[in-house]
Amino acid sequence: MKFLDQAKVYVRSGDGGGGAVSFRREKFIEFGGPDGGDGGRGGDVIVECVDGLNTLIDYRYQQHFKAKTGIHGMGRNRAGGRGADVIMKVPVGTQIFAEDNETLITDLTEVGQRYVLAHGGNGGFGNLHFTTSTNRAPKRANPGLVGIERTVWLRLKLIADAGLVGLPNAGKSTFLASVSAAKPKIADYPFTTLHPNLGVVRVDEREFVLADIPGLIEGAHEGYGLGDRFLGHVERCRVLLHLIDAGCEHAGAAYRVVRHELEAYGGGICEKPEIIALSKVDTVDPDTLKQQLERLKRAARTYGPPVPEGEKRRAPMLISAAAHTGVTDALRSLAAVIDGAKAEEGATGDEAWQP
Repeated sequence: MKFLDQAKVYVRSGDGGGGAVSFRREKFIEFGGPDGGDGGRGGDVIVECVDGLNTLIDYRYQQHFKAKTGIHGMGRNRAGGRGADVIMKVPVGTQIFAEDNETLITDLTEVGQRYVLAHGGNGGFGNLHFTTSTNRAPKRANPGLVGIERTVWLRLKLIADAGLVGLPNAGKSTFLASVSAAKPKIADYPFTTLHPNLGVVRVDEREFVLADIPGLIEGAHEGYGLGDRFLGHVERCRVLLHLIDAGCEHAGAAYRVVRHELEAYGGGICEKPEIIALSKVDTVDPDTLKQQLERLKRAARTYGPPVPEGEKRRAPMLISAAAHTGVTDALRSLAAVIDGAKAEEGATGDEAWQP
């Protein structure tokens, strides 16, 4: 299935049904009277968050969604039926923006969550509704209200517990493939990963979701490479695993480039807890590895995220996904940060409910 994380759609709710103008014509009844029924309400356009989807590809092939018009009223005081709703199913983590693609309308983060994008128009009153003491035979009825039409943007931000960031060819996809059942494309050239990948990681009887995004290069926030829009998929992560290729020219410079792009993107990503690791350590000699490690430590002290008071900055880890060296320790560190974040969120939620 092709991955698509942004789509523009046009929606229109149904018009209300018109009221009826009708009079009774019954045998043996001396006086008739108005008996026109009211029109039915138009259908709504509803967005529903469902399980089992991880892309917005369906909205590339259909961009127009129109609900049904309400049924018109009829004689014998028969009201029209309600128009059928249109339900747009989207994956967990979908955000809906207004036509300017900046104003957030709603954020769907839980399965079963719904939002009405456009309410249907009310049905019009039939002539029975206008009967008064002085006007016993009204000959007018209201038309139904017109439905609402709007253009919105759907933007998907994957929900994962941890995210992988780094320059192209830093070993992110290889790491994801080695710790989960995900099968991302792996090759020895830059930008092998063209869209985000998710994998479920299991370590010490615990599970969490790990997201791999395309690599960042210097100037990504200005559109170079694949840009930085994919960083939206790690906005919701509780921790980042920053991989730096041990065989690159300068580990500190590589770290600084990615940190600059995270800061330029915004959204609080640069302040998230971060675990730094030198990857592909089996491809360099011990002296080079020691030099790269010292460079990375100096860069982390200068450009790394703020450390909570009373805690020490984590030392960079050494891993090799191909040889499975240091991988388990990295997963345990990620799991520890995730568990701590969940515990803190739970404590905050409990306090919020205290009288």
